[in-house]
Amino acid sequence: MDVPGAVPLSLAAGVVHLDEPAAVFAAMVSGWERQQKSRLLGDATVAARLALIRRFAAFAGSYPWEWNAGDVEDFTMSLMSGDAKLAPSTIRGHHVSLKLFCDYLLDGRYDWVVQCETRFDQIPSQVCHDFNTAVHLAEYEGRPERRPFNYDEVQTLFDYLDDRVDRIARSGKKGALAALRDAQMIKTAYAFGLRRRELCFLDVADLRPNAAMPQWGTYAAMHVRYGKSSRGSAPRRRTVLAVPEFDWVIDGLRQWVEEARPLLAPGKRGELWLTERRQRVALKTVDRRFASLRQGAGLSADLTLHCLRHSYVTHLIEFGYPERFVTEQVGHSYASTTAIYTSVSNDFKTKTLQAALARVYRVHETEEQ
Repeated sequence: MDVPGAVPLSLAAGVVHLDEPAAVFAAMVSGWERQQKSRLLGDATVAARLALIRRFAAFAGSYPWEWNAGDVEDFTMSLMSGDAKLAPSTIRGHHVSLKLFCDYLLDGRYDWVVQCETRFDQIPSQVCHDFNTAVHLAEYEGRPERRPFNYDEVQTLFDYLDDRVDRIARSGKKGALAALRDAQMIKTAYAFGLRRRELCFLDVADLRPNAAMPQWGTYAAMHVRYGKSSRGSAPRRRTVLAVPEFDWVIDGLRQWVEEARPLLAPGKRGELWLTERRQRVALKTVDRRFASLRQGAGLSADLTLHCLRHSYVTHLIEFGYPERFVTEQVGHSYASTTAIYTSVSNDFKTKTLQAALARVYRVHETEEQ
């Protein structure tokens, strides 16, 4: 039995092609698509990789059995030039995709080496190596400008959101309900440390109680069903508990769910965040809306919605929550990932040092007496 991605499943035997090189290349790409999908990789991941391979072939002006290491270097330089140059992490991802495609072609189980040698008297080679590809040296490759919100910035943003709701409501114009929804979405993202996708795909049924805090009702926890997935796996689920330092979010959620959302006449729709047309708020809509609101609040353009998640991690650490608890709350697999998100304030570090000095020197004084 042929494995997914093997030549017989992608290239019909005994068929004469008018453009044989193009036909073989198309079969290679089709075979790699089949092989990746057999590993349960997501459609978006597979589509992006296939697009890159076609883009690289067009750039090189040649087919995989003709590619060489110089093509990779020239391609990399093109990605790093101009006003639209790519981030190092994106370029490294492109290198990984090219390397994986070459590995696929060179794997004897798929028979592409024999096909290329028979048809073109050339064989593919691994064109990505340690000396022409980006190395993953840093655990965090995000832009240095990206950082958590500090407490004053969070307060400035939330004050602006509240004032905006009041201002639109007093004007008598349409949009007060959408403004309230936007404000509560952003506050919820911060108070529960949610990613953008996790936030948008919440349903009312995902609001859960916590037996330890019955007075919070069904707003004491969030069941996240669309967490970040590992390659080839389903989205990871977790339950995020509301913490007392952010208990102000409870009243806001209750107001949205019990008073404001019903005004949209949602019927049987279960989405927590609905538009005026009773559709789930889209991811791109959240990005555009947050950028506009951040600008209206007079905050730095480097602060994104995801920065609120970094703030959540940082502030929980400053509040004294154990690292393991924080890691579970945000859905990280490793504590080291949580550590990357953490950027405690100078005030927190000063207080920590003062406590340590008092503890150590108080001990010394006791021993001397």
